Amino acid sequence: MKKVILKCKLKSRDAFEDKLSDIDLDFSPIYWQHDRIYVPRNYAPNSNFPRLIMRTEMKSVDKPPKYFFILRRHIEDSGVDIVEETAVSDYEKLVNIILQLGFKPIAEVSRRRQRLSMGEGTEIYLDKIDNIPGYFAKIESTLDPSDSVQSAKDDLEKTFFTLGESNFTDSPYFELQQ
Repeated sequence: MKKVILKCKLKSRDAFEDKLSDIDLDFSPIYWQHDRIYVPRNYAPNSNFPRLIMRTEMKSVDKPPKYFFILRRHIEDSGVDIVEETAVSDYEKLVNIILQLGFKPIAEVSRRRQRLSMGEGTEIYLDKIDNIPGYFAKIESTLDPSDSVQSAKDDLEKTFFTLGESNFTDSPYFELQQ
């Protein structure tokens, strides 16, 4: 699945949420995610190398966690992210496969997250990342084959500007922790 993703460090979480509430958009309850990120042995930042992510997600303390395997690849030339996600029943076996394929663990990221659907194919996430001060908002928009990447990116920027935010970052959370 091809996505355009834009991330922004928020000036004020409350002000951001209030602006969305004013137009009758509200975030989901808070849930917890923990990502273990694996990269190829020759990984370099700002390259087109894939990242493999093993995600643990807990939406409620009275339910068991869910596990997901995510392949994420940012294509620098186009600004598009290729993202594939699948549920996993045996976390340990899949981690062993990842290691056997020659990937190495590079980072772990824990976050408290809220989600807001802005229609078909567009999601806003409100993230509080452990060990990074402040809050982040991230908009992910799924691209159709006929969609223009630049037009989609411009639309996401306009959305943030409308909400009073402009402190964009292209860095993944694990790079911001370092």
